Amino acid sequence: MKFEKSTGSRILSYENVAVKKMNHIVEVKHVLYNTSGGLKGIKKLNQDSYMILDTGEVKDYVKTENRGQSVACLKDTFRKIRDLINNNFVGGQNEIHLTLTYAENMKDTRRLLDDFKKFWQKYKRKYGPDVDYLSVVEPQCRGAWHCHVLIRHNDGKKVYIPSKQLEQLWGHGFIKVKALNGVDNIGAYLSAYLGDVELTQETLPDYKKGQEIKTVQVDGVDKHFIKGGRLHLYPPGMNLYRHSSGIVYPEIHKMQYQGIKEIVGTATPNYSCTINIIDDEVGRLLNSVTYEQYNTKFK
Repeated sequence: MKFEKSTGSRILSYENVAVKKMNHIVEVKHVLYNTSGGLKGIKKLNQDSYMILDTGEVKDYVKTENRGQSVACLKDTFRKIRDLINNNFVGGQNEIHLTLTYAENMKDTRRLLDDFKKFWQKYKRKYGPDVDYLSVVEPQCRGAWHCHVLIRHNDGKKVYIPSKQLEQLWGHGFIKVKALNGVDNIGAYLSAYLGDVELTQETLPDYKKGQEIKTVQVDGVDKHFIKGGRLHLYPPGMNLYRHSSGIVYPEIHKMQYQGIKEIVGTATPNYSCTINIIDDEVGRLLNSVTYEQYNTKFK
């Protein structure tokens, strides 16, 4: 099975779509074959194998030995992170983004979890219990870990906490505090870099010929990233993100495509793509999924 990505196909007005509204970000998904298994003519037999219905042929799923090899799994995780961010954070004055780092080259993922739990307990005791968080861990090429944390104070008041106070609560290294006001798509802004590695003198030896390099403007400066260069650093089975109970997933609404105009108004898609799922042995189309994304700030 292979996946081919192309420019978004046209969705007809009467076709059924799934819509997620996450504050000013709206995502639309159209599936060509709406089957229970997701693929036309495919039946899952167990966790190891599936059957092609029209031929009766049984095939095995491709297993991965490490999480970095499971690109589809990681991309699905990053999508969930984007959805959670966009559904719960808008870059308001009551929100802050922290990066928790270690002074040493800390590689113990269990310790990372324990240290964050202690930090969050201290934070709530000092700044009030009516707060929510979303934390995402990120590996560095040298093997060290750090943690990104989005925090929302639910009273709506402006939050300003000096980094020195936060570093005292953390106690393991420096903390970077970054404002998110002016970022139009916070989920994409933060999650896009989880799989990419900035191209520097330190990471240059890790670059392999043929890897895609993308340029992103960060704080007004063009930076170069190895696309997907971080994927192999994630160990299998590790939970990459955690959140408090007040952080909720977006609701999914089913409707005809023509109905989204009531949600997005005059906004047009700022992104669209179609992914064709193909049985590469016989060249048969198994399914086709088209995605559109709207930013209703721009109409």
